[in-house]
Amino acid sequence: MSRIRSRAGTAVFAALALTGAACAGTAAALPADVAVGAAAAACSVDYKVQNQWDSGFTTAVTVTNNGAAVSSWNLSWSFAGNQKVTNGWNADITQSGAAVTVKNASYNGALATGASASFGFNGSYSGSNALPTTFKLNGVTCNGATDPTDPTDPTDPTDPTDPSGRVDNPYAGAKVYVNPEWAEKAAAEPGGTKISNQPTGVWLDRIAAINGVNGGMSLRDHLDEALTQKGSGEEVVQLVVYDLPGRDCSALASNGELGPNDIDKYKSDFIDPIAAVLADSKYAGLRIVTTIEIDSLPNLVTNVTPRATATPNCDVMKANGNYQKGVGYALDKLGDIPNVYNYIDAGHHGWLGWDDNFGPSADMFKTVATSNGAQLSDVHGFIVNTANYSALKENNFTIDDSVNGVSVRQSKWVDWNRYTDELSYAQAMRTKLVSLGFDQNLGMLIDTSRNGWGGTARPAGPGAKSDVDTYVDGGRYDRRIHLGNWCNQSGAGLGERPQANPAAGIDAYVWIKPPGESDGSSTAISNDEGKGFDRMCDPTYTGNPRNNNHLSGALPNAPLSGHWFSSQFQELMKNAYPAL
Repeated sequence: MSRIRSRAGTAVFAALALTGAACAGTAAALPADVAVGAAAAACSVDYKVQNQWDSGFTTAVTVTNNGAAVSSWNLSWSFAGNQKVTNGWNADITQSGAAVTVKNASYNGALATGASASFGFNGSYSGSNALPTTFKLNGVTCNGATDPTDPTDPTDPTDPTDPSGRVDNPYAGAKVYVNPEWAEKAAAEPGGTKISNQPTGVWLDRIAAINGVNGGMSLRDHLDEALTQKGSGEEVVQLVVYDLPGRDCSALASNGELGPNDIDKYKSDFIDPIAAVLADSKYAGLRIVTTIEIDSLPNLVTNVTPRATATPNCDVMKANGNYQKGVGYALDKLGDIPNVYNYIDAGHHGWLGWDDNFGPSADMFKTVATSNGAQLSDVHGFIVNTANYSALKENNFTIDDSVNGVSVRQSKWVDWNRYTDELSYAQAMRTKLVSLGFDQNLGMLIDTSRNGWGGTARPAGPGAKSDVDTYVDGGRYDRRIHLGNWCNQSGAGLGERPQANPAAGIDAYVWIKPPGESDGSSTAISNDEGKGFDRMCDPTYTGNPRNNNHLSGALPNAPLSGHWFSSQFQELMKNAYPAL
């Protein structure tokens, strides 16, 4: 089955950074060192701003030869503003005034038909960093710069008719599906209409969810409703694919229905039926984002022997390989559907931000994405902080701060972690994954549904510098007792509202975990959903090695995971940041 091309643009600048041009192949005078036949060669140019700050930017450029083979090439354009190239790589780049000339390096000059060469550069600017409007390849003027905001432009990354396949960022230029089942519950709460129009994830957390549970909406029902909401625009539907064998091996509240060895049932009864629905041509006009198996793969790094946090269940799942097999199978099957965008769960900074967790987890992601039928092209991106509470951005201290010569990393809260918040972690994980071979334009999602930490407890500034713990604890937005606490956290608030392209490398802030749905019950509750009782959801629990034996910080009187928890919903609204 055919695979979709690599992604076409950088997440945060997709709306302004992609400039492609098709060379016309018209006759032109060529430099003496250009191979015969180059004038007739069709071409395309992909110019992407990958990062931008107040006075500088980083750009990646790919030139593709769609015509006769050439033995050498040069590319030229003129900047529209006062941009200056400061340094470059993989090519010889010179600039005279506004004019830029790029000649191939010794190792990338030959371009067969369909072959590409890539180079990059750093630049400086002031005012506006306007895009180049005209490119020339080997002296041939390409057909003018394309407008990335023009819906008729065939290279427009938001154009669903783009013949090259998936768009760069599915959230760019699109509405996101509002789940009417969640919206009805939210609107029934006092003040809930303030957020009941927000898009949230649809959780496929058991086989029965595909056809609807207890008379609820089925997967097809949701997709049909999404088509109605879509109208004439673009629509993203967010699905959580979450039913691995031996699911959540380090927890109990979110255990699943399948036993550790039920990998064949997972494939035939869960993934295959989902794929069959999503592949229906009726839904080809939707952009379907799938969050693949939250809280699974990192467990095989952090919660297995010989770690102090090891659990017998996680040892079993590592030994039988069914997490890897299941995720690989899901990526493969769903990745074959052109309008499906797979995002793998990558934990959060309070789980994987330490040196001995970060690199091995990234390696695990690469292994899974290249085995059991999966390929790197099946992965559109990664999501962090799914259903968790880690602050998006801690502004009152940084990982590089020190107090009286003691690093912030040595504080009890940070505890030698490399990161203080989810944004820095997500961006660092993205960089690491790209270095391992994932697409250079990999997109990240951050679940901000419950990490606002507003309200009266939100610090207005840094803590006192009497010692490093006072400094960090006094200034941190995240008011949890410990970073390892994850169940129905007291004091938490709604975070940033869902939005596309909010920061460099981030495709979107999303509410994948629907606010108001419980993480787990405060006490044991009999059920037919395969969900156990985890003491981390008990507010009286004094902890375990995964939270350094602290109190759980959980709200009391919580129902089973996924069930509506009115008290939590009200808590989240009260402590929302930005405030409602």
